[in-house]
Amino acid sequence: MKTIEVVAAVIVHDGKVLATQRGYGDYAGGWEFPGGKIEPGEQPEAALEREIREELDAEVKVGRHLVTVSYEYPKFFLHMQCFACSLAGPLKLLEHSDARWLTRETLWSVDWLPADVDVVRAIEASGAMG
Repeated sequence: MKTIEVVAAVIVHDGKVLATQRGYGDYAGGWEFPGGKIEPGEQPEAALEREIREELDAEVKVGRHLVTVSYEYPKFFLHMQCFACSLAGPLKLLEHSDARWLTRETLWSVDWLPADVDVVRAIEASGAMG
């Protein structure tokens, strides 16, 4: 089974975390943390900065590593490194159909993609939202 190496941004602002809704592909409509594939030879932090520019037309400051999630989907194995990030300026949805700023109380109000469920649990356990 193919392994896909990705990074995801846990963007926290004013005690809320950004969730984005996939706008395409097999998992369209599912909610996730923004990010994407790591290119060969690319450092995870650099990949995350690039992916956020491509997906959200925004700049992020990549902070500490929060969690690494490994999840077996039916067609591939996902290895996702997640970093706490802060947003530097406004964002614009270029690839996602929706985005929401979720509080600790509303974290479970969206239908998270399976791999992202473990990220939400790590956020709750770590106190990453402040």
